[in-house]
Amino acid sequence: MMDWTDRNCRAFHRHLSARALLYTEMVTADAVIHGQRDRLLGFDPIEQPVALQLGGSEPAKLAEAARIGADYGYCEINLNVGCPSERVQSGAFGACLMREPELVADCLTAMREAVSVPVTVKHRLGVDDDDPRERLFSFVETQAKAGTTSFVVHARKAWLKGVSPKENRELPPLDYEIVAELKRTHPHLEIILNGGIAELDTAERELARVDGVMLGRAAYHEPALLLSVDARIFGDGAPVRSADQAARDFRPWILQRLSEGAVLHSITRHMLGLFAGRPGARQWRRILSERAPGARGAQAIAIYDDALNAVHPRESAVAE
Repeated sequence: MMDWTDRNCRAFHRHLSARALLYTEMVTADAVIHGQRDRLLGFDPIEQPVALQLGGSEPAKLAEAARIGADYGYCEINLNVGCPSERVQSGAFGACLMREPELVADCLTAMREAVSVPVTVKHRLGVDDDDPRERLFSFVETQAKAGTTSFVVHARKAWLKGVSPKENRELPPLDYEIVAELKRTHPHLEIILNGGIAELDTAERELARVDGVMLGRAAYHEPALLLSVDARIFGDGAPVRSADQAARDFRPWILQRLSEGAVLHSITRHMLGLFAGRPGARQWRRILSERAPGARGAQAIAIYDDALNAVHPRESAVAE
């Protein structure tokens, strides 16, 4: 979810679900240590619970980055060993690290020793021509022996050469059964399923077999599904809001960010799919796509109101 789940996206998603654990986009350990930390790691307290996802392959650097992240207030530090992009591979981390389980164990151990918050790992079933069951079980067991207890398993292999990141999300077949088998074999470990979960019916079904499910692109492209998460997954009794009400309720937060100098597009680019499949969705997307870039201040909130009223044109503009 690099370049997607930034602080504006996370604030919006938290506004839709109070209970779901949110993840940052992956940030490299070097960037955390040497980069602009407030820009990379800053977040609004309303986002909590939120986990910091790190990329890297050097235990000392990952430990330092984890320490910095914990000091910023993140409730979990996650090591990404699942990203297949060439940019990540060139840095010798991401999915290629599944072939170096002992190094990953050293990284996770160093991170755990540096922080008091949970340290987790996100990974694939294997890479390239690996036998998924052999690679997955061996990898998890190596980490578990070293002390890791929580695993987010993307239920696909990763192809490291000749396949784009997009194709890596589609071409390798999903195998939820092997992830369920992993949980049955290691009931003491926390196993969270990721990959291809596009609706809450699937999430509910799989939760009977694993400890958690992770929603990625489905939650981003059709964020309204998050409106039912607290009720259906966590059993909260509060009424489920409509997408329209959620968009209107989010307006004060947008005003706050605009007052801080944010450009409207930096917020609303994450909201384009909110009304997917509903009347007015095309107008909502068009207004925000064409007019939000560069818009600030009073002009920006007027554009947002125009987009809202395109979904329900008979309603008057929202008063500030």
